[in-house]
Amino acid sequence: MSRRRTAKKRTLTPDPIYQSRLVHRRVTRIRRDGKKALAYRLLYTALQEREEQTGQKPLLILEQAIRRVTPAVQLKARRVGGATYQVPVEVGPRRGTSRAIQWLRDAARTRAGRSRSASLRAEILDAARGAGGAVRKRDEVHRRAEANKAFAKYRF
Repeated sequence: MSRRRTAKKRTLTPDPIYQSRLVHRRVTRIRRDGKKALAYRLLYTALQEREEQTGQKPLLILEQAIRRVTPAVQLKARRVGGATYQVPVEVGPRRGTSRAIQWLRDAARTRAGRSRSASLRAEILDAARGAGGAVRKRDEVHRRAEANKAFAKYRF
């Protein structure tokens, strides 16, 4: 990490079908080993199946799911004296969206007994409803931040 200047924020190109930067960010988090076409296929299949089942626009469902999973606070380690404290810090909108996308991806990967697109579809729907592994993760982070609220005086 350079101490001289901050990194410039790169603007992402929107995805080809929905023209959404959010979908593009989601795809870049899904892919493994540079297989971007496979990641696009997985996400588009999951969104199309979701549209057929619910009748709603898939982009709205994805946005709602990410909004529900986005955390308001996060914990950062702060060393004071000889002790390390978990200090609750507010999350910016870009970082919050990134965390939500990561948690949706991880929760979909841990679902057992389904194909990748089916588990992704199920996790997106559960998150939009306010349930699922990603929402549980956000609630857990918020609970830990509430428990460590006493250390807020050590903010950065």
